[in-house]
Amino acid sequence: MELVTSLPADTPLRQVAQHVERIEKLGFDTVHISETVRDPFAVAALAVEHSTTLTVRTSMVVAFARSPMVTALAAWDLADFSGGRFQLGLATQVRGNIVGRYSMPWTDPVAQLRDYVGAVREIFRVFQTGGKLDYAGSHYTFNRLQPYFSPGQIGVPAPEIWTGGVNSRMCSLAGDVADGFVAHPTSSHPKVLAERIIPSLTGGGRKPRLIAVPKTITGKDRAAIIAQREAARSELAFLYSTPAYRVALEVLGLSEVGEELTVMARAGDWAQLPAVLTDDVLDILVTQCIYAELPDVLSSKYAGLCDGIALAVPTDPADDGAFRAMCEELRSAASAE
Repeated sequence: MELVTSLPADTPLRQVAQHVERIEKLGFDTVHISETVRDPFAVAALAVEHSTTLTVRTSMVVAFARSPMVTALAAWDLADFSGGRFQLGLATQVRGNIVGRYSMPWTDPVAQLRDYVGAVREIFRVFQTGGKLDYAGSHYTFNRLQPYFSPGQIGVPAPEIWTGGVNSRMCSLAGDVADGFVAHPTSSHPKVLAERIIPSLTGGGRKPRLIAVPKTITGKDRAAIIAQREAARSELAFLYSTPAYRVALEVLGLSEVGEELTVMARAGDWAQLPAVLTDDVLDILVTQCIYAELPDVLSSKYAGLCDGIALAVPTDPADDGAFRAMCEELRSAASAE
């Protein structure tokens, strides 16, 4: 079982080193680097520099905001710099962000991401083997890469390419072209994985590795769990107000909750969103247990469904010893299945 955590999205560059060093000491295998308020490649470079065993995976680079060539060059350098510990995660984001936040076109995101992955893989191949770059796809064409502009071969394989997403078409795309797939937090409930994500992911006959990113509230005691509930309620209410992320609510029989959240979000009633996720709804959506219980709970819920699972680091560093022991138990429990 691959144990994954995400570097907090707002981590200042000057603090990346200490965060990553702590993550590695806690026993994680992989750290995810998001693209929200920081350039993911700059953060990934620092994460690689200040770790020795961690896999550093972007989760996810906003593909359509940059040329496949720009992405390939950054990923190539990080693969070389890390000695093969860097993996490239790519995703589409949503139309509103691509058009309104990045001022980039939005056409058919599934077809474009398929073409994007194909282009990056071909660029990687030419970097490593030389020869002429000649790629023509549905959205991207590359036919010029003079030796002067090629970084040349490196002593490790080309970076793995991972994707993420929510809807069935994006999952099917990952099944066709990706080395791995990171499920969205809103789609990482075991029932959603079993009924929606995995069937779409494996429909084409192959199965990329799958990382679940469930929302989990845990701590050394019940008081620590209670203290985290409101933050989780607010985050999930915001996420589920986006129609694209309501798959889980539909599968779990909570469609009316998603509809209410969307109406409120469109009205700008952000402050009242959390109240829609009552305690009963939160109990359905979120795994809540103390550290000592978590290995058995997660193993029973996710057995046979995924190749890895993402957890947040403890908010209190005083809990690191207990958390590290819990990670070891979780890995042992998964190995025994």
